Amino acid sequence: MQPGNLIAPIIVAIGVIAAAIAFAIVTTLLDTADSAADLRLTRLEEALAASEAETQRITEALRQTQADLERLREDMTLIANRAPEPVQPTVQDAPVIGEGEDFENPAATEALTEEMKLGKTKFNKGVTQPRNKVMMEILGPPRDSYSTDCQPVSNPRLKAMLETRTVGPVKTTMLRPAMESFQRVMDRLKETDPDIYAKVGTAGALCARLIRGSATSVSNHSWGTAIDLTLQGELDRFADGGTQFGLLILAEYFNDEGWYWGAAYNREDSMHFEVGEETLRAWLAEGKL
Repeated sequence: MQPGNLIAPIIVAIGVIAAAIAFAIVTTLLDTADSAADLRLTRLEEALAASEAETQRITEALRQTQADLERLREDMTLIANRAPEPVQPTVQDAPVIGEGEDFENPAATEALTEEMKLGKTKFNKGVTQPRNKVMMEILGPPRDSYSTDCQPVSNPRLKAMLETRTVGPVKTTMLRPAMESFQRVMDRLKETDPDIYAKVGTAGALCARLIRGSATSVSNHSWGTAIDLTLQGELDRFADGGTQFGLLILAEYFNDEGWYWGAAYNREDSMHFEVGEETLRAWLAEGKL
């Protein structure tokens, strides 16, 4: 074969070899690029998963913190409404009534609402304020849901035990044994202190609602075992450390009936009276509930 005739096949062969080499190089580069891309994608996916996990952890921590804050708020509300504290009267220049002494009938009707410094230790001896757990145990829930507004009782058993009655100047609805006890208090008051008896009114008894400022704790008014009283149409000033004189007389009579007086709360609430735990358990044992 002539040398000139070999040039074309050689050129073709060189082209084929060059193409094969180029193909191999390109394939290698593509494989390398794909591997790098896969690695980067894997790392991004891992980073995203880690970020999502951290976000979930932070969200859960925030939810727990919010729950802790809510529990703290509830605890503060319950402490303020329930726990007794040492006497720290804030009513200035007023006589101290109720600390280790008896008290006589007021000289005139006008004195019934006179503010007195409150000696708390004389009252509520042997009477325990019932907590929600006790009330639920003895009487069950008044209803399925609550707000801070008064709502009707829906518990059939509890509804059957409610009674509306006019007792002296007061018409109200309460649990039947509580109503009978309240009747005895008022009968005693009428006999011993007719001036106070004639001026007693009510700011409410049965009221299914939450304790003011709480999102979970139910007021004892919800069971019809608590009542708020007024004198001469006036509410005792809330949380001022003092109380109207006439309420001191009533407090003694309610304590004798086994009722707890709200004046002993951290935030003094002298117009509030509620059936004590010991009394509720006694009524349960006697078949009254």
